[in-house]
Amino acid sequence: MASKDLIEASNDLLRRLNPKNTTENLNSLISLFRNDPTLTEDLLSDTDQPLLVARDSENREYLLCDWNRDGDSYRSPWTNKYTPELEDGTYPSDALRNREIAANQAFDVYRELYYDRGVSSVYLWNQENNDFAGVVLFKKSVGDGAESKGTWDSIHVFEAKAVPGKAKFSYKLTSTVILNMVSSGETIGEMDLSGNMTRQSGGIFDVYAADLDSDREQDRERVDADHIANIGKLVEDLELDMRNLLQEVYFGKAKDVVANLRSVQSLSQANRDRLVHQEMISSMSKR
Repeated sequence: MASKDLIEASNDLLRRLNPKNTTENLNSLISLFRNDPTLTEDLLSDTDQPLLVARDSENREYLLCDWNRDGDSYRSPWTNKYTPELEDGTYPSDALRNREIAANQAFDVYRELYYDRGVSSVYLWNQENNDFAGVVLFKKSVGDGAESKGTWDSIHVFEAKAVPGKAKFSYKLTSTVILNMVSSGETIGEMDLSGNMTRQSGGIFDVYAADLDSDREQDRERVDADHIANIGKLVEDLELDMRNLLQEVYFGKAKDVVANLRSVQSLSQANRDRLVHQEMISSMSKR
């Protein structure tokens, strides 16, 4: 089987398994492809896994993902250092690193507003000319070790490309939310609700001096501020839409299923209500 077919088959299998066990299932697949490093790298880059939390040399929490990984080491967005240390690790340019620092500070405020607690990380990397790409990550866990617990992982990957001849940038955003909720107790027994959702968005926004390669610090700060505001708006809007969709799909559908299994009111009352409803429809249609 060709490598492309193996990747497609692996991704299809992972989509059908419990998202809570994605990391374990992915490691099992990788063990089958251990003689093909390229296939392993492709599978790792194509698969969204629940985010892991680590601490850097300054004891600051940050999130691990494929976008801040180089070999077996991970780069902290706060210290810009790899753990374990690397002599020839991949780093953003100095200008993009300054934008990365500002983005981490801004999205840390976003995390505080929308998540209250949890961990956020932003990683950027260079592309051609003034173009760049990056990922915005959020993770929050609640009730660890209690009867009810849950985790929320948001992964927002984006590309920013300059529009030729204009002070504008085109942004493309792909967002994935991985949700896992577990509850156990004598009253309801055990419940495991896990899933993920991926959506895309984008737009063209103004960026100050987008077509200039200015060396002035004030100009660079204004460009960075515009980029962060534009990306933040896309992330905020799409994440809110996905949160509402997850609520509708998970809880709305669960409510409908339970209602069909066991009625809250007596069946006789339900039948009477249904007859009254039918009589009202009939009388309205005769007018």
